[in-house]
Amino acid sequence: MKVVVSMDSLKGSLSSLQAGNAVREGVLRALSEAEVIVRPLADGGEGTVDALVEGLGGEKVPVRVTGPLSMPVVCEYGMLPDGTAVMEAASACGLMLVPPEKRDPRFTTTYGLGEMILDALERGSRSFLIGIGGSATNDGGIGMLSALGFRFYTAEGENAGIDGRAAAKVERIDASGMDPRLLQCCFRIACDVNNPLFGPCGASHVYGPQKGATPEIAEKLDAGLRHFSDVVRKRFGKSEDMLPGAGAAGGLGYAFTSFLPAKLEPGIALALDAVRLADDVAGADFVVTGEGCLDAQTAMGKAPLGVAQLAKECGAVMLAFAGATTDDAAALHENGIDAYFAIPQTPMTLAEAMEPERAYKNLASRAEQVFRVVAALQKKNG
Repeated sequence: MKVVVSMDSLKGSLSSLQAGNAVREGVLRALSEAEVIVRPLADGGEGTVDALVEGLGGEKVPVRVTGPLSMPVVCEYGMLPDGTAVMEAASACGLMLVPPEKRDPRFTTTYGLGEMILDALERGSRSFLIGIGGSATNDGGIGMLSALGFRFYTAEGENAGIDGRAAAKVERIDASGMDPRLLQCCFRIACDVNNPLFGPCGASHVYGPQKGATPEIAEKLDAGLRHFSDVVRKRFGKSEDMLPGAGAAGGLGYAFTSFLPAKLEPGIALALDAVRLADDVAGADFVVTGEGCLDAQTAMGKAPLGVAQLAKECGAVMLAFAGATTDDAAALHENGIDAYFAIPQTPMTLAEAMEPERAYKNLASRAEQVFRVVAALQKKNG
């Protein structure tokens, strides 16, 4: 019997790989001869670097960069054994790095992400997986691009700046200083939104308010991004402003696709492809996934659903485990998950359930009991 396990992290409790190993332990208690493969799971957002580095034997690289408020911050990215750099933009320019009282997307920058990319280039990487969710920015990616050697000038020939105010000032773009190594690169960008760069559904109006923009500020930022797109179109003959996802992370999606060899992809698909999960699932009898809570939202694109879709394509039975399940989780049965199970063994507080040692023990035990049923049915059916 072949069982493939790809668990999402149980945040605050177990990492993706720890949860997967707990399930593996339980399966082998019930079916000692089973082939059990454990792979990390992430969705391109927070935790992706940790999951892929831990699951694929990579390493974390610390780097000091310019933070969203133009002050130094120390962050890290992952370097996988094949030389792929895995990054989360939020680690360099995320909203979590800006105190609530200082949140204003006019004054934040993506410059640090560009510095992080440069660091990986210096280490020889030419393949990048970058999640761009959770930014504090609305600079159209001008900050990142500036760090990579692009220059943006005002009508007077002065530097337009690197924050959210820059887009409205740009009148001339000089690409001659671009790091030439970028042309050798492949950027795969995890993007799970479809917003264009500007307009009512664009970066400024939809995401600006949660980054500190008032309606008036959002309107000015939107006009700035529209202007920037016009300048890009005049300079390069095209502009990806209406591309679904161009408005992600305050226009980072636009910057990647308009200036760099990049492709926007759903975060789940990108992460699953990175670990080549489809290759493992082929020929599997059972596939196991899970996360902290299984509910109707899981059926709307979360990582476990991506695993379920792969399992169904290969004809495997799909099982899921979670720290908690809700009444509306039954919708998952219509989306590829054949059965799901809560991890806790007895009534306990949330704090008790999340204690790592207890969570590991409970998950292994629950998996063991589920697969003892499988073993009993196998025995009965010969």
